[in-house]
Amino acid sequence: MKLYSYFRSSAAYRVRIALGLKGLEYDYAAVNLLKREQKSAAYVARNPQGLVPALETEDGATLAQSIAIIEWLEELHPDPPLLPIDTTERARVRAVVANIACDIHPLCNIAVIDHLRENLGASESDVLTWFKTWMHRGFDAVETVLAANAQNYSFGETPGMADVFLVPQVFNARRFGVSLENYPNITRVEEAANELAAFSSAAPEKQPDFNG
Repeated sequence: MKLYSYFRSSAAYRVRIALGLKGLEYDYAAVNLLKREQKSAAYVARNPQGLVPALETEDGATLAQSIAIIEWLEELHPDPPLLPIDTTERARVRAVVANIACDIHPLCNIAVIDHLRENLGASESDVLTWFKTWMHRGFDAVETVLAANAQNYSFGETPGMADVFLVPQVFNARRFGVSLENYPNITRVEEAANELAAFSSAAPEKQPDFNG
């Protein structure tokens, strides 16, 4: 398999973690978002959305969107599982995933920030306030859910899909100076997850295109 990735993309970071947890090998194809390589004709022909990640499968298909890719990995390689067996618990995990992937991340990604700066005249202070607003709103809900579980990881004693999505979002929060003081359960889970090779090896600074 080949993963089209950018070291600082939290969506690509999720897929790197999931591939690591599943013990799957892949080739890393760097796509520089700052140089807008994701909008090149060659890349858009592969992934019409012009986003990372994209995963080229062993049979030559190309998959897009981190949730779809990770669900595909879960279905094709169910061991170790990233989702619980119980259907109610699965729904709870997916709710946390959606909170991060649908409510926090889209409002804090590079396209939205560029729009705020270039079209709405947002200052760097405005951008930071924007980040804090949406990350705190999402993290407040996640923290409450994690507090009710009180286990090593978000929903148990083994890492799962919620952790796969949470750790990259915490990385983004730290990168932009968002305070995590009020999120002891989120930081507890992050610390536990980053002790695992699948998480630590997927970190942005470990990627071949890392440039600081």
